[in-house]
Amino acid sequence: MPVLPQEHEQKNYSYTQSRELSWLRFNRRVLEEAGDETVPLLERLKFISIFTSNLDEFFMVRVGNLFDLSLVSPEETDNKTGLTPAGQLSEIYSVIPGLIEIKNRLYADVAALLRREGVCDLAMEELSAEERKFVSTYYKAKILPVLSPQIVDARHPFPHLANKALYAAGLMRSRKGTASLGFLPVPAGLPAILSMPGDPGRFIRMETILLHYAPSLFGEYKLESSCVLCVTRNADLNLDAELLEESGEDIRSRMSKILKKRASQSAVRLELSKKMSGEFMRLLKGRIGLENRQIYVDQSPLDMHYVFDLFKTLPPEKAGPLSFPPYRPRWPEDLDRSASIIDQVRVRDKLLFFPFDGVDPFLQLLEEAAARPDVVSIRITIYRLASSSKVAHILCKAAENGKEVTVLMELRARFDEANNISWSRLLEDSGCKVIYGVEEYKCHSKICLITLRKGDRLGYVTQIGTGNYNEHTNEQYTDLSLMTANEEIGQDGAAFFQNMLVGNLEGTYRHLLTAPAGIKPRLLELIDREIAKGPEGYICVKANAMTEREVIDKLVEASQAGVQVQLILRGICCMRPGIAAQTENIHVTSIVGRYLEHSRIYRFGRGKDIQLFIASADLMTRNLNHRVEIACPVYDPEVKEMLLKILHTQLEDNVKASSLLPDGSYCRKVNTLEPSSSQEVFMAETLHRPSAAPPEKPDALHRLLGGLRGRRK
Repeated sequence: MPVLPQEHEQKNYSYTQSRELSWLRFNRRVLEEAGDETVPLLERLKFISIFTSNLDEFFMVRVGNLFDLSLVSPEETDNKTGLTPAGQLSEIYSVIPGLIEIKNRLYADVAALLRREGVCDLAMEELSAEERKFVSTYYKAKILPVLSPQIVDARHPFPHLANKALYAAGLMRSRKGTASLGFLPVPAGLPAILSMPGDPGRFIRMETILLHYAPSLFGEYKLESSCVLCVTRNADLNLDAELLEESGEDIRSRMSKILKKRASQSAVRLELSKKMSGEFMRLLKGRIGLENRQIYVDQSPLDMHYVFDLFKTLPPEKAGPLSFPPYRPRWPEDLDRSASIIDQVRVRDKLLFFPFDGVDPFLQLLEEAAARPDVVSIRITIYRLASSSKVAHILCKAAENGKEVTVLMELRARFDEANNISWSRLLEDSGCKVIYGVEEYKCHSKICLITLRKGDRLGYVTQIGTGNYNEHTNEQYTDLSLMTANEEIGQDGAAFFQNMLVGNLEGTYRHLLTAPAGIKPRLLELIDREIAKGPEGYICVKANAMTEREVIDKLVEASQAGVQVQLILRGICCMRPGIAAQTENIHVTSIVGRYLEHSRIYRFGRGKDIQLFIASADLMTRNLNHRVEIACPVYDPEVKEMLLKILHTQLEDNVKASSLLPDGSYCRKVNTLEPSSSQEVFMAETLHRPSAAPPEKPDALHRLLGGLRGRRK
């Protein structure tokens, strides 16, 4: 059953903070990477793009959700701040203008520096005569035929402004002097940028071209002023409400219909490329239904996705010096590339650390499973897949080879729903059994179970990860992938899939922890175990975010008992550390760097008493209470030591790490020692795993940390 909030309980807000403001501070740290002069210029531009797309999603999901709550539950209060939805929205609106100001300043700085390097986002007046002729020819041949200008007047209703679509818009004046609005959608099928012949570093954005030609497109109307605008709409679609409706349709059919609603959801933000006249704003605001605080003027491009097209367009000799040096993920040194991965995992557990290790060993594991005659079945949970997924194609091949393949596909992975629907059909067509999980709970767990027949009994190879089975994000996110032949973990995996087939979320397991029933209670027990040790207790958790109030309160209790608590949280942290008598023994680190920190590691205790887990779950209410998640204990000594090294190296980061302060703000860690960027350390050296041959028994942790210190001397 869903976990219900405790009603009428007095909450202590002295050490907690708003989830929304905490997330906005994280996104500010993403933006600040654009101001880091040690980051190559094109990468700085990319960080501005990432900040922009992050903020887009924040408005579509979080702000959209708060607007819904303000309508249906206006008196409901947040258990970290005591604020109503309207109060939380007010806090958000007070912060956003400052972020936009920082973004505009950084974009102007980076764009100016890129111009010195021959990478120029051009205005029409900057084009040479030859370039102007090229743009004119392109406009007449490729753009003009697909344009759909529209006037808003008595005969032409106000158009639907699609979510995040760009429009050239303006104030129009008829011959009689009547004011109207005019809209010119930027066609979605056109490229975002047009590079000049002979010099791809000189380019012009498509909306710039449309603004230039807009005055000639509205017939008898005169264009008095124009800008680019973009509407952001609520995209927080609630599938669970849809599922409550009595219908004969399956979940895939219902999801397909729900996706069509996304484009027509209510507006939550309007962005303008420049300040417009009062008459223009009066006509526009009345139609869109937004308040002044929901309207932002942003002089930098409203759609920054063009940056990724720019990376592809620029020749290597120009892009290379302005980008991060290329990094090629390594093949782990404790795996023999020419031998069976399955057989090697049977000898010893193996850990992959993406993106520093490549995903190829896992793909080879799946390929073997698809072909080996002793493999009976493959069962896997899928949350997000690459658009050209090797994992999905191998699963199809396995089914075609006669293996029993079961795929637990989550169709509600936000913004990947359509992709998952397409893959589910292809998997079914190839003979895979595709199931869609439990109605009210997203399946966010990452587990792949390979079942083999060994004589008259079954054996297992189990892979459990912290990230998705997506080869694209495996190269961009830091994640962990454990492969083990532990029989009891395999039996737990088999029981998990059996429970999912019948919708049983209360299953019990000997080793695996599962949400919504099992992860949080076990975490609270483990924190209590450290509390009993007093100042000798130690907790270290690496995750993406922490919002769950019960976990926060228990960690505060640990701090008050003298337990040292180290949290490595990339994004949201709803607890404020360093508050006397409450959180003074809690330290929170956030790392924002070249790769998105995404792995989850739970550590409790020191020395021989250490218990370690990797997990798909963050310490968030949604993960621990409302999703299907898996945490797996780590038993292999070498894998344990690798995880300890990862945590140690991240806690030593003094280049890309920031510390959370008692007031909820962040500051870069004080660099009193030699600079150490954890991601650069992981790129520069291996995890010192044993070779594929059986290892000796030195003090591996001492060797690992000693090797790290030796590299820095």
